Amino acid sequence: MPNKSIVPDTIAKPGSRYSHGIEVAPNARWVYVSGQVGWSPDGRIEEGIEAQTRRAFQNVLAVLAEAGMGAEDIVRLNSYLTDAADVPRFRAGRDAVMGDAMPASTLVVVDALIHPDLKVEVEAVAAKA
Repeated sequence: MPNKSIVPDTIAKPGSRYSHGIEVAPNARWVYVSGQVGWSPDGRIEEGIEAQTRRAFQNVLAVLAEAGMGAEDIVRLNSYLTDAADVPRFRAGRDAVMGDAMPASTLVVVDALIHPDLKVEVEAVAAKA
């Protein structure tokens, strides 16, 4: 049994590509991915929010690939932006990498991340039966 998206008709529809809840398959393996940012493998920070978002999600997927998982196995995302005005470009970058995956998700605007040039950080939880 794969993980199951939960979107009840009795509450407001999701405002973007996410599910209100995810039911995890029995006996699933779990992977917790630490916060990933827009650093490329050579240590360079990507330019702009959309590029940083794509890189952060690519980094998440690289960690999951090492565990034999992919975007479809993500059950929980926490994303942190340093500017609320970047939400549309964040969503565009996320959707470009995540495709049709719709995990449970929270997006929070924070004052700063670990480096002043970083605009986004993403952490994930994945489960696969």
